[in-house]
Amino acid sequence: MRLRDWDRNLKVRLAGESVVNITFWMFFPFLSIYFTEAFGKSTAGMLLILSQVFSCAANLLGGYYADKYGRKKMMVLSAFVQGAAFTVFAVSSSSWFDSPLLGFVCFTVVSMFGAVYWPASQAMIADVVGEKDRSDVFAVFYTSTNIAVVIGPIIGGIFFAEYRFPLLLMAGVLNLVLGLVLQYMVKETAPVQRKEESIQNKNWFSVLGNQLKDYRVIMNDRVFLLFIITGVLIGQTFMQLDLLFPVYINEVVTNQPLLRFGNWSYVVENTQAFGLVLAENGLLVAIFTIVVTRWMSKYKERNVFIISSFTYAVSVLLFSQTSWIWGLLFAMLVFTLAELMTAGIQQGFISELAPADKRGKYFAAASLRYTFSKVLAPVSIPMSVWFGYTWTFIIISLLACLSGILYYRMFHKFEKRKALETAPKW
Repeated sequence: MRLRDWDRNLKVRLAGESVVNITFWMFFPFLSIYFTEAFGKSTAGMLLILSQVFSCAANLLGGYYADKYGRKKMMVLSAFVQGAAFTVFAVSSSSWFDSPLLGFVCFTVVSMFGAVYWPASQAMIADVVGEKDRSDVFAVFYTSTNIAVVIGPIIGGIFFAEYRFPLLLMAGVLNLVLGLVLQYMVKETAPVQRKEESIQNKNWFSVLGNQLKDYRVIMNDRVFLLFIITGVLIGQTFMQLDLLFPVYINEVVTNQPLLRFGNWSYVVENTQAFGLVLAENGLLVAIFTIVVTRWMSKYKERNVFIISSFTYAVSVLLFSQTSWIWGLLFAMLVFTLAELMTAGIQQGFISELAPADKRGKYFAAASLRYTFSKVLAPVSIPMSVWFGYTWTFIIISLLACLSGILYYRMFHKFEKRKALETAPKW
């Protein structure tokens, strides 16, 4: 499906969201550094956990309200609230009013309404794009996000430390502009019938409870339960990209030359170093996702999942053993390879695992891997105080190895179940 054939809603959103995403990634990766310096590692870790708990609840409710009130209304509301929160955050980090606690509250509000925006935005794509073209459209939006992950951290690494106020203010203004653009240039796409049916639902507390009850499917499928547990374990590794890694690099990396030609050299500072490392991850993901997915499809899923877990473990150990910028870039190369190995096959495995009449519930329940990972992963920051960086990285690496062992156990059960299902009935 060519871009010029897209629905107008999607063209407007792609342009607007791309600009906002670049601005967001100029400072988001460095917020864990900011909060750690403001509150200390232990307190910052606990606060980030609290923030993710609220975001998880908002995400569960986001899809319900997108059906009840419409995709456009929830997206507009989310953009305006995020714009206002970013603006207050900017003021709270200005030279005349410095309040990290207010900044954290604003960050939590941004996280919550970002979680509300997401399901509505995804539902709008499904509303206006035919089934055969949806993968392509989703892929374009995914690529635009990863381009932002490449550009944003590089710019943020240069400006965040000294120009935090203008960066946050710019993010606030652009989100408010996005809200206006969505309000006046985007049409509602939610089916009227679905909206009317959803109005009959009970209050938000009942809706949240009903959605949680749907996850009981996990307890009835031991293979799927292992898949969730294993996903949470490995999530403690890749979630550190925005949590422990920036704090670690900020503390251990000194100003050092990245490139040297004769008497000329390009020196990177610690915040710039993390921006480069994160940008490398985004660039590799944007370029090689399809290539690596096709490569991995030639091998057994069991082997790919297991090797990915152990590759994650190796990458984390590599991070812990170097403060050299090129060593960190190599460690991120290994880390990204582990990420890409399973990026394209996880959804297919869930489809294969789920009964045909329960695929919706299985996909919804599968998101618990990320939900629980986001809540637990910030513990790594206070752990670096309790045990030191070396042991914190070793513990995370061991969790990745444990996930590989559990993947082996899971596939053993899965293959045994498939053999029983395909065995001839006498």
